Amino acid sequence: MFIATYLNLRTTAVIAAVLLFSAFGTLLTANAQTTGGLKGKVKNMEGGGIAEATVTARLNGKDIRTVTSNNRGDFTLDGLESGLYNVLFDAKGYAAAVKYNVEVKPGKTRDMGSGLILMVDRGMQVIIEGSVYYKDGTSLSGAEVKIERVNSDGSTSKVRTMYASESGEVVLRQPETKAKFRFTATHKGVTGTKEVEVETAARYRFSIILDVEREKKPTSNL
Repeated sequence: MFIATYLNLRTTAVIAAVLLFSAFGTLLTANAQTTGGLKGKVKNMEGGGIAEATVTARLNGKDIRTVTSNNRGDFTLDGLESGLYNVLFDAKGYAAAVKYNVEVKPGKTRDMGSGLILMVDRGMQVIIEGSVYYKDGTSLSGAEVKIERVNSDGSTSKVRTMYASESGEVVLRQPETKAKFRFTATHKGVTGTKEVEVETAARYRFSIILDVEREKKPTSNL
């Protein structure tokens, strides 16, 4: 008698658990059908993804949900009721931005695309100014300058390539960061390198002297 009662109670508990799980699953399905979401990619002006950007969905002046982008700049905001949202984007070193009246529909995740570009905050910039010179110390214009970020393991990642101006100058602007940059200047097959380590938003300078003779202008016979 005791065993039968025990089995009855156990069976009842199992059935109750199954019913509860089924009801919970039904609730989740219903919720997924009545709510929607947003996804996209936050980028900088150079096209690179911005990691740890804060993305907030705001409805009727109230912040509904906030997420952080991954290391590629991708984000997903889910569980949003249908409506028109203002979506706020913010990241350290960048000016905040807002996308207005982004519609969310039930049961759908709207792709906002990869055109979510944040501008560098001019007040929080790393500015690296460089000068390239001939061996006699005069400015060398037109030299190719390759810029790389030196990673902690010694590997490098390309930042950009630019050319020295008429006065031999190059300028790199980056959001506030702690990093090491390598500048490699090349002219007529001659190369020179300089590494610049930055700690915070500030102005940094470097110079590279290439072992190249300055071109002499042809003299006129007149």
